[in-house]
Amino acid sequence: MNPTGNHAAPRLALVTGGIGGLGTEICRQLAAAGRLVVAADLPAKPERLAAFRAATAEFGATIVYRELDVSDHAACAAAMATLEGEHGSVDILVNAAGITRDASLRKMTAAQWHELMRVNLDGVFNTCHAAIDGMTTRGFGRIVNISSVNGQTGQFGQTNYSAAKAAVHGFTMALAREGARKNVTVNTVSPGYCDTPMVAAVPAEIRAQILAGIPVGRLGQPADIARAVAFLTADDAGYLTGVNLPVNGGYFMSF
Repeated sequence: MNPTGNHAAPRLALVTGGIGGLGTEICRQLAAAGRLVVAADLPAKPERLAAFRAATAEFGATIVYRELDVSDHAACAAAMATLEGEHGSVDILVNAAGITRDASLRKMTAAQWHELMRVNLDGVFNTCHAAIDGMTTRGFGRIVNISSVNGQTGQFGQTNYSAAKAAVHGFTMALAREGARKNVTVNTVSPGYCDTPMVAAVPAEIRAQILAGIPVGRLGQPADIARAVAFLTADDAGYLTGVNLPVNGGYFMSF
């Protein structure tokens, strides 16, 4: 089945954190599935934006970049209104924006806690709050929130990050119940350890320990995560909602 189903025009997808390593690949795979994609991210340094545009050049104007601070509720509402004014609807929302502010709880500052929550949790509320009314009114929506294996297992030095990522799936399940009768699905993807700059910054000996604990024997690639997102945002994925899809190479398994 064509990913865009019987919908005449390409569906519009908004991807937050869209020019990051994971976000870029999500944008690419959604564009390959026939979507018009808006990559929303903070104002970027010219070299970072150039790298994103080079990585998505094959899709031309199918992928565009817009500046957005997901921690700003008013900015998210304004961005959604602008996009819907231009395109008629935002049918797909992928919340991939996220930061880390690692420290053991004994050493963590209130600023580190609140700054992370504003992006990783409030950001999900802000974008979903802006999108959900239009989706339910139109009778179609696909929302995917990116969590983390550390939201399932916890991680030393990440009480803030693990709490936010666990809360993301609680939010997902509640909103899934609200949107279900209106053909609005809301799901979570929880990546494991992936080959990204964030993991590359981990000390080599710790990376080796992580790799030893992954049954498939390798780090994940952004494409592994993006394939799961594309699957959950397909037009014909309407019977999957409230799901947490772990993509972690078997690093963490649960019933």
